[in-house]
Parts: sequence; C-alpha cells; structure tokens
Amino acid sequence: MKLDILVIAAHPDDAELGAGGTIINAINQGKKVGILDLTRGELGTRGTPEMRAKEAEAARKVLGVLVRDNVGLPDGFLENIRDYQMRILPFIRKYQPKIVLANAVNDRHPDHGKAAKLISDSCFLSGLRAIESNDEKGQKQEAWRPKAVYNFVQDRYARPDFVVDVSGSWEKKMESIRAYKSQFHGVDNSDEPQTPISTPDFIYFLEARAREYGRSINVAFGEGFTTERPVGVKGVFDVI
Repeated sequence: MKLDILVIAAHPDDAELGAGGTIINAINQGKKVGILDLTRGELGTRGTPEMRAKEAEAARKVLGVLVRDNVGLPDGFLENIRDYQMRILPFIRKYQPKIVLANAVNDRHPDHGKAAKLISDSCFLSGLRAIESNDEKGQKQEAWRPKAVYNFVQDRYARPDFVVDVSGSWEKKMESIRAYKSQFHGVDNSDEPQTPISTPDFIYFLEARAREYGRSINVAFGEGFTTERPVGVKGVFDVI
C-alpha cells in the first residue's frame, strides 16, 4: 500500500498531538495516511504498553488513518544508529510515502529530537539502492526516498516555517487525543501519578498554542511545522 503521508513519531500520541489536524485534513482531501510509532511508550508514568497500544488503535480509528505500525525501539533510549535506521527503513520502503511528518527537532523529551534526526537519516538511506532490505515475506524491497520530511512542533515553541489551518479538524483532533484515556486530564479518573501532560493546564496549552499559530495565518487553529530545506512553490499566490 503506497501512502501519501507517513507520520513517524517516537511515542504513541505524538502524531495526534503534533499533527492530528493535518492528518485529518489530508484524509478529508482523499490522501492515504499511515502512522509509524517508534516505541511503545513503555517508560511512561501512566498506563502500560498494552493499554497504550489499545489507545493508539482507538485514536487511529478516530483519525481515519489506514495503517498504524510500531517499530518496537526502546522508549527513552532512541539513538541515531545503524541498527535503528535499518529497522525503520523497511517501513519507509513498504509504504513509499511522498511526505514524512516527524518529531520536533528540539523538544523537552530527549527522544523527540533524537527521533527527528533518526527519521530524517532513515528516509535518506531508504533511497540508496546499495542498501538492501526485505519485506515481511522476505522479498527484496526497492529503494524509496520521500520527497520531503516536515517536523511538527511539540512542547517547546519553535517559529514554524509553515502553518496548516486545522480549524475544521480541531474537534476531531481533540477526540483522537482523548482516546489516550490513561494519559490526559478529563478522560480518566486515574489514581496514577500526575505528569506534565495529565494536568488540566496541558489541554489549555494545546489550545493556546494552536490558537497562536492559527492567529499568525488569520484562522482559528493552526499546526506549525519546520522544514529541512525550503519549500518550493510555483508562485506567490500558492501561499495563503
């Protein structure tokens, strides 16, 4: 199955938090979208890997994403090393996405910035014919390199290179986030310890950030992205 967009992210819920509205927009436009989680989030203070896997599947259904896979890399210990690159590369070649959306290049959680570089380099290496890989059936895969890698903004503020209008998909994005019942305030009355993302303030922060980015392009809600290289347009009227 070829995808238009593959969202590759360190932890279950990163994709929804950083790019949920953009994912919904693309699907509404008829694009094929998938998510690849690098870890199971097993070091999280709240919930269990099994619980988070069920929540990730529930969120997938809310978003309307076609496929969701998990590489199974170690949570908290992501590194840009050959072994991890070679575990990600077969997924890129399997789905042959035109665009990859990835973690923020610099963020509070160290896995996010490390994942950003790991994902970028894996996308580049995936395009090299001299690197061989096989699919799950043992068949040799063809080289494939996405046209672009865009990094969504997460906890730390970053001046975005472009902002996507997600006003029409905001409520559905929040529904996908609420699918993670173990993680966020107002979803589950858990007795587990509080975390930076389980407090009411975090939900307010999400909305405030989205409204700030939205205001920058004169809409209600926006999601910000940074780019590895300039984005090409055919003319100035292609940019709103």
